[in-house]
Amino acid sequence: MTFHSAFPPLQQGRIRLSAVVALLVLVGGAALAWWLLTQPPRIERQPPPEPTPPLVDVVRVSAAEQSPDLQGFGRVEAEQETMLASRVAGQLERFAEGVRPGQVVEQNAAIAYIDQADLQLALEDAEAQLADAQAQLALEQAEQQRARSEYESFGRQLSAERRALVLREPQLRQAQAGVTQARVARDQAALNLERATLRAPWRAMVQERLVGAGSLLSLGTEVLHLVGVEQFWVRASLPGEWLHWLSEGSPVTLSSSGWPDDGQRQGRLVSILPALEENGLQAQLLIAVDDPLALDHDGPALRLGDVLRASFEASAKPNLIALPSAALRPGEQVWWVDDDNRLQRSQVTLAYRGQEHALVSSGLADGRRVVTAGLAQPSEGQQVRIRQRGDTPSSDSEGDT
Repeated sequence: MTFHSAFPPLQQGRIRLSAVVALLVLVGGAALAWWLLTQPPRIERQPPPEPTPPLVDVVRVSAAEQSPDLQGFGRVEAEQETMLASRVAGQLERFAEGVRPGQVVEQNAAIAYIDQADLQLALEDAEAQLADAQAQLALEQAEQQRARSEYESFGRQLSAERRALVLREPQLRQAQAGVTQARVARDQAALNLERATLRAPWRAMVQERLVGAGSLLSLGTEVLHLVGVEQFWVRASLPGEWLHWLSEGSPVTLSSSGWPDDGQRQGRLVSILPALEENGLQAQLLIAVDDPLALDHDGPALRLGDVLRASFEASAKPNLIALPSAALRPGEQVWWVDDDNRLQRSQVTLAYRGQEHALVSSGLADGRRVVTAGLAQPSEGQQVRIRQRGDTPSSDSEGDT
């Protein structure tokens, strides 16, 4: 049996049609695959989204009478300090009771004693020399009276020079000079005996004993280191451009990290020194503090060499606008937000600039909303949003430009 006889004619036509359809499907799939592989990807272009206006912090400003917060640091030093020295030679016998480092001695109080035996003998010798000189003067005065009587009985007039010799006037002056010298020697001996007792020149604290009892002292030997307790000075430094805010006699508040939290002392500005500080070339100011060791009043005591923070009371000036220093941009510019919430820029003139605050004297109007934080790359006319309570705070980096 042949192939044609095995399948009827209708079935043979169907087989041929199926083969053609399969071939067409295969060719179409291959053509579609080639087209997909050869076509580049297409991205539909869309307009960029509108940028969100940055969120900024603002402060509304107004002009008023303002004064800056001027603060500096200063070191405590003594207003009166001395190395008390011996004014006579001799052996240091003893110190007065209670004269030791850290103790206060009153003005004119005896604080040390030098052996007086030799000085007492010197005084007695000087008194004897004075008595002898006075006796010599009395004898010479008697001789002068005798010479005058003889001259008057002689009855002749002599020249002035010869008359002075006859009347023993040179001898009289010599005797008078001898009395004066003896009296000076006696007074000096008495003064030396008095100086054998060393006394405090003013109310002071004993800083140090420089010699011990029994030491042999010569003229000028230093015995005690004394520091006056009536007043200390604080030598502070400030930038020179701040000085016009200060006046001599104005109050100064002093504080220290080593004092209690509420510990403060009051001083007063007594002078502005003519020389600048060597390291920072800042102006130097002298602050006086009475009763620095708190002997008569309550409060923390100042210690020599301590570093204190000084807050000065500056004189107030009118029509100044206070700003946080963070609101200032390079070139003394500030950004502010207008009524349409758009950025505007103003050049300002500063009367004072500190680390925390600044005072503007011109260039900024009352009522402006000045930006203090939130600007990264500001531009004039840029739309911004004002931060409200509850919004996420700006990071520090956003406020720096």
